[in-house]
Amino acid sequence: MSSILLIGFVGVMLVLIFKRPLTNQVGKDNRFVHKLRNAEWFQNHWLSGLFLFGLNAVLFFAAILLIYLLMKLMIPFLHLFVMFIAVGASIYFWILIHKAWSGSRKNRLKMSAVGSSFYLVLTIVFVFWLKNLKPAYPGDDMFMASIGLVIAIIVTSVAFLTCFVITGFSKGKTVNG
Repeated sequence: MSSILLIGFVGVMLVLIFKRPLTNQVGKDNRFVHKLRNAEWFQNHWLSGLFLFGLNAVLFFAAILLIYLLMKLMIPFLHLFVMFIAVGASIYFWILIHKAWSGSRKNRLKMSAVGSSFYLVLTIVFVFWLKNLKPAYPGDDMFMASIGLVIAIIVTSVAFLTCFVITGFSKGKTVNG
């Protein structure tokens, strides 16, 4: 499991390193980008940040629900494909929001901070759960629960940073396309 986590972490770092070529792959002619760019409410950094927050929540809980349902099938490693697709979909939507936003750098950072704070809140919740983890009965081994929470903390904190960097920072031409 730690090797899968490491591979995922390296993959996300590669996405961040090659952020500019990835954002240039998504053009202005994308329907989602066009609709958001023309929506008056999206140019308000608070509303677009709340939209990003809600989008992150929907993507996260849809992935969790799908993983939960797939656990019932007892097919090994199928959940890994779902996680890979969920990460790819999240990064794709973050790039679309990055392309759709047209405003000042300061407001872009505010929008990104509000939207990516979903993962920061999840990280804080998981840290709280880990800190208050107690056995259900005497002699209950809490090792696997604590490992799961540590992995959840790592995943949500990396998602927070990745979402913030992709949607919050831009260079030159990538702001408007």
